[in-house]
Amino acid sequence: MSKTAIKKETLDFLKTLSKNNNRDWFNAHKDKYIAAHENMIAFADELLGQMQKHDKIEDTTGKNSLFRIYRDVRFSKDKTPYSCRFSGGFQRATKKLRGGYYFHIEPGKSFMAGGFWGPEPADLQRIRQDIDQNHKDWKKLLANRSLTGTFGKLEGEQMSSAPRGYAKDHPAIELLRYKQYIYRHRFTDKEVLDKDFVLKLNDAFKKLRPFLNYMSEVLTTNANGEPIV
Repeated sequence: MSKTAIKKETLDFLKTLSKNNNRDWFNAHKDKYIAAHENMIAFADELLGQMQKHDKIEDTTGKNSLFRIYRDVRFSKDKTPYSCRFSGGFQRATKKLRGGYYFHIEPGKSFMAGGFWGPEPADLQRIRQDIDQNHKDWKKLLANRSLTGTFGKLEGEQMSSAPRGYAKDHPAIELLRYKQYIYRHRFTDKEVLDKDFVLKLNDAFKKLRPFLNYMSEVLTTNANGEPIV
């Protein structure tokens, strides 16, 4: 059983913030923000503890995993000062373990995701090289029941055409066109407020492991399967 649940007051704060996204309101209700933030820190701490049981995570505290609620509006057309969500991410530790985890708590829009949001050019090239050479293994991997049963299909931004160097009629062209490799699972508010939500969220992250482990092997070896020094 989980020790920390996300409180109804935390979601209520986010709902009210979305209707009053201005500094005057926020400052007048700073105590509610602090209470909600502390609730999320405790939740993230327990989630981190659960995840460390089955994976190696860089973050040492749940607080460090949380993103700031204060928005950087300098280069944005949207000048609202606060994010109407609590969110955070965990990065896998060591150069051998690749990929990341993300959780997003927002009334009516909560979800978790994991994978590769913005692969570096060299990593993206290596991923496409492996898809080209081993697309049958990729299709088998993506048909894994722990992935399809929890997340459905692979998501992510795609190129409009074939990447340079690959034929438009390549048998794995749909996979080659990806620029991101992401899995996502959505949660209802009822699920988020469940006393064992942290365990369910951890379980969803754990089910990403077949994909993350395969990608880690690809990104730490060359086309001959030799370790990259």
